[in-house]
Amino acid sequence: MKIIYEDRELMVVYKEAGLAAETRRPLEKDLESILKVYLAERDGKVPELYLIHRIDQVVDGLVLFARTKKAAASLTAQLTDGSMEKIYLARVGGRIPAEKGELTDWLLKDAKTNTSRIVPPGTRGAKRACLSYERAGEDLLLIRLKTGRHHQIRVQLAGAGMPIKGDVKYGGEAAGRISGKGICLTAAELSFKHPGTGNEIRVKVPEITG
Repeated sequence: MKIIYEDRELMVVYKEAGLAAETRRPLEKDLESILKVYLAERDGKVPELYLIHRIDQVVDGLVLFARTKKAAASLTAQLTDGSMEKIYLARVGGRIPAEKGELTDWLLKDAKTNTSRIVPPGTRGAKRACLSYERAGEDLLLIRLKTGRHHQIRVQLAGAGMPIKGDVKYGGEAAGRISGKGICLTAAELSFKHPGTGNEIRVKVPEITG
């Protein structure tokens, strides 16, 4: 865990691959509980903390927390209406078909296997998923999410013939980032309006801060 940005109303924390953002498993550590313990020990009181969005356990990158109910309501509203920008970096296999593009699919989640798959439009229970991408290197894509669906980036890139490296669940080659705990996908950048001041906040993972 590494705190990237902090003030009285919110925190942005870098999560390593292999650590869950939150979990209901009683014996498994997660980012939320680790952060609560850290803040309690540092500040000498039980912290008020609200997880705003999640990233997959096998994904590393930025996770946003609110520190008050009012801030949580504002940030959640931005997440819901799409005004919060989330940018990811992914290393992919296969052939990248264009320097930039947009993918729109209908995804159906299978809770039993914890996977999602692309299905025909109108399939019962399916949800529309949309993202845009642009090439940022030989095998590197910069991805902007326009919706937030279960395993969305992983499923859509695989469906377009560009599986994420290390993501064997969705057809990627077995070459994870951290001893098999992670895949080559990073939640690299967040942009949103500060719930108190209204100013734009843009936060990047340390590797791409410049």
